[in-house]
Amino acid sequence: MRPLQGADLTFRKPHSTGMSVPGSPVAKTRVLVLEEHPLLRDGIADFLNAQPDLLVCGEANNIRATRGEIANCKPQLLVTALRLGTGDSLEFVKALKAEKPGLLILVYSAFEEAIFAERALRAGAEGYVMKTAPKEELLTAVREVLSGNIYVSRDVAMCAFKKSLELRPEHPAAPSAIGIEKLSDREMHIFYLLGSGLGNSQMAHSLKLSVKTIESHRENIKRKLDLSCSRDLVACAKKYVEETFLPPTKGALAMRGKKKVVHFPAA
Repeated sequence: MRPLQGADLTFRKPHSTGMSVPGSPVAKTRVLVLEEHPLLRDGIADFLNAQPDLLVCGEANNIRATRGEIANCKPQLLVTALRLGTGDSLEFVKALKAEKPGLLILVYSAFEEAIFAERALRAGAEGYVMKTAPKEELLTAVREVLSGNIYVSRDVAMCAFKKSLELRPEHPAAPSAIGIEKLSDREMHIFYLLGSGLGNSQMAHSLKLSVKTIESHRENIKRKLDLSCSRDLVACAKKYVEETFLPPTKGALAMRGKKKVVHFPAA
């Protein structure tokens, strides 16, 4: 593990990316970009293509298209946004790593990294970057992942380190405000959708689950968060989404002191 410096902390893990021969052309790493918003997708692709050792071999705006692009252009790295609406990115990452364990995955998101960075890495991703980070950090994350490292921000790394200390017997962990860390990835997904204003039928349609399954997840969430009724659950979910979803950097000062509810469309 390298010492702390700048805004990131990386952890070494075994991985070989090959070596270039002096004087020979630089071998370009093939990158696939998954992002639903065309302007953001084009911006990321242009930025990565401007690097001498990177080549964006394909772009996709949804999970289904991504599978096709992977088969067509055979990328070495997938740079993907994190979605909690139609198409569960965490479940996709898990499935993709099971199918193609050699494919490196870097997740970027506007969702609270203290909660989702660990979940993304646990799903199989090699790195996590916030959308609010400068583009130079995205490039740093890409290069670290390609070098065989795991990339997270310094804040996330320090939080994980402190958490590991708290788990020691002499330092019992302090309870969180609402116990959100007790939720599974699927429950967290439903909790976010619920807090964004979706009802049971909309969530069932979006996630391709039965309404009964959604209701079962809601009951489990209530139990884990020690909430007595559905009204309290909805209120808790809405408050959590308002307080933890980070707005884009542009206009951030204007948003200070305001709350933002993000609505996820159904499929």
